[in-house]
Amino acid sequence: MYIIDRRLNPGGKSLANRQRFLRRAKAQIQRAVRQTAGDRDITDLERGGEVSIPADGVREPSFRRSGEGGVHDHILPGNKRFVEGDTIDRPPGGGSSAAGGDSGEGEDDFRFVLTRDEFLDLFLDDLELPDLAKRRVATVETQGLRRAGYTVTGSPVNLALLRSMRNALSRRIAMRRPKSEDLLRLREEIDCLEEQEGPSERLTALRQELEQLQLRTKRFPYIDPIDLRYRRFEPVSKPVAQAVMFCLMDVSGSMTEHMKDLAKRFYMLLYIFLTRRYKHVEIVFIRHTHEAKEVDEETFFNSPETGGTVVSSALREMQRIVEERYSPDAWNIYAAQASDGDNSPNDGTTSATLLRDVILPVCQYYAYLEVGSDSDRMQTGFINHKTSLWQTYETLQEEGANLAMRKVNHRREIYPVFRELFRRRDAEAGARVP
Repeated sequence: MYIIDRRLNPGGKSLANRQRFLRRAKAQIQRAVRQTAGDRDITDLERGGEVSIPADGVREPSFRRSGEGGVHDHILPGNKRFVEGDTIDRPPGGGSSAAGGDSGEGEDDFRFVLTRDEFLDLFLDDLELPDLAKRRVATVETQGLRRAGYTVTGSPVNLALLRSMRNALSRRIAMRRPKSEDLLRLREEIDCLEEQEGPSERLTALRQELEQLQLRTKRFPYIDPIDLRYRRFEPVSKPVAQAVMFCLMDVSGSMTEHMKDLAKRFYMLLYIFLTRRYKHVEIVFIRHTHEAKEVDEETFFNSPETGGTVVSSALREMQRIVEERYSPDAWNIYAAQASDGDNSPNDGTTSATLLRDVILPVCQYYAYLEVGSDSDRMQTGFINHKTSLWQTYETLQEEGANLAMRKVNHRREIYPVFRELFRRRDAEAGARVP
């Protein structure tokens, strides 16, 4: 038996069977989305697109005949190679995917297109800001709905079927509406008397009784409009935890164009993640050389400014902004810093003190990304070099600071490292912003 659904997806909507398929094959689709995202240019990340998954990785429902079992003999005409007891070899290529050629290359059997919303939902599914709880909720926004009982009018999609059927049953019992079983039994008795006795007083009485019951059935329908109940919803004010993300980027002369590109890609991923998943997250952009200043989004990503390197200037700027605008009692404070690891020789102690005593105590989470070049990769026989800033932060991490550190040298490493820094930590207690 083959069931083929030839309906077209209506414009701007998804059929229910498509949504069920996405849920059923979610693990395979997520892997395909992550692989596709790693190969895309960062400016194209918010677009949907085509993804492919192995056909044998999708378990589609199927119909099978019941009641068959045991051993069955089948006669297959045209056999000149096998006799009873021979084992038939598996066909070359294996599975239902297209067989690979001499080069070892193959092709996935199943390809389909994801919309922009579907792509981003799968892309960001298991990411969150760590430990998003807070001492005090500062913003209250009226959003969402909650159940508020039932009403006698409403949209068909809100019909409370069980409550409506319960009301109908209560009304039928109260009005003593005849049951279908009683009517059937009465008809059978009338038919039996007509065949055996012909016209009689008993038969006439039964016919009158049946007529009265049928009339009563019409007067009291199985379901009446007064039985219908619809779920009622009302808007509810939900508390929303506020958060701010500080983006600190080193743009000094030691940062090459390759390093700046890696840092910008990381911050673009972070920007998409925050604006897509959270409604009440503010983003503060800070660029620093030997001096630091707060800038807008356009300046942060495109300004050609350069200079020396003093990391503590960015930390002091962040401290100033927190004191002026973001009270730690009301805000979840996060920070993400990207640098090549160079710092002024006289600034290491100052930066460590600011982080340990001022920045980290008010931060829920601090992520440090060190960018390098392909030539920085550790080769066999050589000792991996640690930059001065990495050594400073590593010391703080060993002291138990809530500080995450990662290194990247190539653009393909940005996406895996980003996921690692902001993956959902189920073991930690945290509340996600709606």
